[in-house]
Amino acid sequence: MSPSTAGTDRIPYKGLILDFAGVLTEGVHQAHEAWCAATGLAPHAWRATLGTHPEARAHYRALEVGEMSQSEFNRRTAVLLGLDDDENLMGRVWAGVRPAAGMIALAKAARSAGYVVAMLSNSFGLDPYDPYAHIGVRDLFDVTVISELEGIAKPDPAIYQCTLDRMGLAGAECVFADDHLANLPPAESLGIHTVHVTNPDSAAATLAALLGVRPS
Repeated sequence: MSPSTAGTDRIPYKGLILDFAGVLTEGVHQAHEAWCAATGLAPHAWRATLGTHPEARAHYRALEVGEMSQSEFNRRTAVLLGLDDDENLMGRVWAGVRPAAGMIALAKAARSAGYVVAMLSNSFGLDPYDPYAHIGVRDLFDVTVISELEGIAKPDPAIYQCTLDRMGLAGAECVFADDHLANLPPAESLGIHTVHVTNPDSAAATLAALLGVRPS
């Protein structure tokens, strides 16, 4: 099977770009809430702290672009949460997150069909907890772009262009899937067709139809 033409009057799609969290994973919020409850925190404490606390937000932004180590983020965030134990905090919070089997099957099918498949992920650290190894997606991709290693993060247009350059493709030749709406316009500005992921399984079905592949 060859990459989809998606119509005869446009450049054929040749590449697929996938976000990580919320796209190649599932059960993220449920896992975080379960950890909070088991730790004696309010169920939404992790999400609320990272989403609304000014210090926590600054720490997370620094983590994304490699300006703060995961261990330092763990130490500082544990203090904000009122926890005494910061050892592998990120790993403990993410322990219950599962691979999104349908999206992973889609990525494998696309690659087998001849598409260049890339992961474009905003990092939340690689050590001591490596989320990509935990979910088992390290070997799925021809190209892997992780914000921590690049010093830039989505939605900075430069990281999308970096991904295209490493794939050796033009924007109009690629499809990009991400669960954050704010991450889609910069991709669209480069001519990339975007898919907003609200459910990994339904998004995988949408992508399979768009690319003309059949995940097994």
